[in-house]
Amino acid sequence: MECSKPGCENEAAVRLYVPWAEDRVVCTAHGRALVQRDGVVAEPIEGSEENWR
Repeated sequence: MECSKPGCENEAAVRLYVPWAEDRVVCTAHGRALVQRDGVVAEPIEGSEENWR
């Protein structure tokens, strides 16, 4: 499964639960940036451990 951020071809590693928008799956790089916003919760996607860097 690919990261849902436009233009990103990395594998998705986390599912983000975003209170003001739709939930999304993103790579670790985008997940790290987005999870710092208030209310956003990240959950690792099962089987994606090899994508954590």
